[in-house]
Amino acid sequence: MARMFGTDGVRGEANLELTPELAYRLGRAAALYFGEGGTAKPEILIGRDTRISGPMFVSALATGICSAGGHAVIAGVIPTPAIAYLAKKHKMAAGIVVSASHNPFGDNGIKFFGGDGYKLPDEVEDEIENIVRRLEEEDDFYRPSGPLVGSLNYRKDLLQEYIDYVISTTDAYFDGMKVVLDCANGAAYEAMPTVLKSLGADLTVIHNEPSGVNINDACGSTHLESLIRKVKETGADIGVAHDGDADRCLCVDEKGNVIDGDRMLVLCGLALKEKGALPNDTIVTTVMANIGFHKAVKAAGGRVEVTKVGDRYVLEEMRAHGYALGGEQSGHIIFGNLATTGDGLVTALQVLSVLKRSGGPASKLTAMMKSYPQLLVNVEVKTKDGWEENAAICKAIKDEEALLGENGRILVRPSGTEPLIRVMAEGPEQGQLEEICQRIADVVRAELS
Repeated sequence: MARMFGTDGVRGEANLELTPELAYRLGRAAALYFGEGGTAKPEILIGRDTRISGPMFVSALATGICSAGGHAVIAGVIPTPAIAYLAKKHKMAAGIVVSASHNPFGDNGIKFFGGDGYKLPDEVEDEIENIVRRLEEEDDFYRPSGPLVGSLNYRKDLLQEYIDYVISTTDAYFDGMKVVLDCANGAAYEAMPTVLKSLGADLTVIHNEPSGVNINDACGSTHLESLIRKVKETGADIGVAHDGDADRCLCVDEKGNVIDGDRMLVLCGLALKEKGALPNDTIVTTVMANIGFHKAVKAAGGRVEVTKVGDRYVLEEMRAHGYALGGEQSGHIIFGNLATTGDGLVTALQVLSVLKRSGGPASKLTAMMKSYPQLLVNVEVKTKDGWEENAAICKAIKDEEALLGENGRILVRPSGTEPLIRVMAEGPEQGQLEEICQRIADVVRAELS
C-alpha cells in the first residue's frame, strides 16, 4: 500500500483522490494522536488557501477533530507559515494547512505542523496514517460523548497577529521603493499588501482577487510573465511573487530578470555573513541548486551543504547543525532565526531589506551570481514506482552523463506531489541540454507511460 503522506502532506484531486471522508479521518487521527489516545483534549489550528474546495476540507477536518474530543481553531484564509508560527506562539498541539501550494485549483492538500511549528517527522506522519487506517476499519473507535465532545472556535484575529510578526522581522523601511506584488490569487492576498503598505512601499498589487478557481492561474511564483510585464510597465524597482499558500517567494529585478531561490540565498547569505550572523559561513541548499550558486558562495568565502530535494530536508540539515539559512531554487527559503518553515513573506522582506540597504538597483545584486543554463522537463507518467531500477532509464541517464562529462550534470527524480518524473540537465550550452533532456524524457515516457 502506497504511503498516504507525500513530501508535503496528503495531496490529490479534490473530492476524488483527496476526499472529505479522508479529511474527516485525518482530523480524528490528529486529535487522537496529539490528544494521547483520548486522554487529553488537544487544541489544533486550521488554516487554508483560497481554493474552492478549502472550506469543505476545513469543515471535515474540524468535524473529525471535535468527534475525537479535540478543539478545532479555524483561522480562515491565511499563509501556510502563519499556521506554523501561530501554533507555536499559542502553544497549540498542532497546526493543519489545507492547501496544494503551487498546484492548480482542482488539487488540494492537507499538511501538518507540530506544536513546535515544525513539519512533522516521517515517523509521526506514519503513526497518524496508522490511526487513519484503523479508523477506516473501526469508524466507531473512540467516540466521546457529553462534555468530552470537542469544540470549534473561529479566530479572525490571528491573521493580524501574523502580519504584525512579519513586519517585526525587518528594521528597514521601504519609503521611495516601487514594488509590484503578485499574490497568486492565493493565501497572501490580504496579508502581504498590508505588510508592504505598512512599511512604506509604493505598491502595485496584481492577482489579489481570489475566486476559488483562479489560484496560481497564469500568476504567482510559477508564472512570472505578468509580474515581469508589470514591473517594466510601472518602472518598479523590484517585483515580488508568492505561490498559492505563500510559503515561497520569487522576485524580479527592474529589468525583468528573475531573482530565483539560488540568488536570494546568495544575497541574503552574504548579508548575514557580513553581520557575523551566518554560522560557519554555511548556506544549505538542495541538489537542484545551480552550479553558479556554488561558485558565487565559494567566491565570497562561504560554504554550501547539499541535501536532497525538499524544504523539509533542508530544514533537517539546518536544525542538526545550527545553520541559519537554507532553501531551494524554487523560492522556499528558511531563515532559521525567524521562522520554523519556509515563509514567502519573511523572505520577501529580507530581500527588499538587502536592496534598500545597498542603495543600488536590484539588477546589480542579481549580477552577484552567474547562472549556468539549466533545463527541466516534466514527464507525466502512470506510476513513479520502480523508475530507479528501470534498466532502460538508468542506461539513458548514464549515456547522457558520459556525454556531458565534467562540464555539467543530470538529475532525474520523481515529483513528490504530482505524477511526474522530472528530468533536469545543467551545462554550458542550452541546445545540448534540450537534446539531452528530450532523449531521457522519451525513454522515461516509453517505459512508464
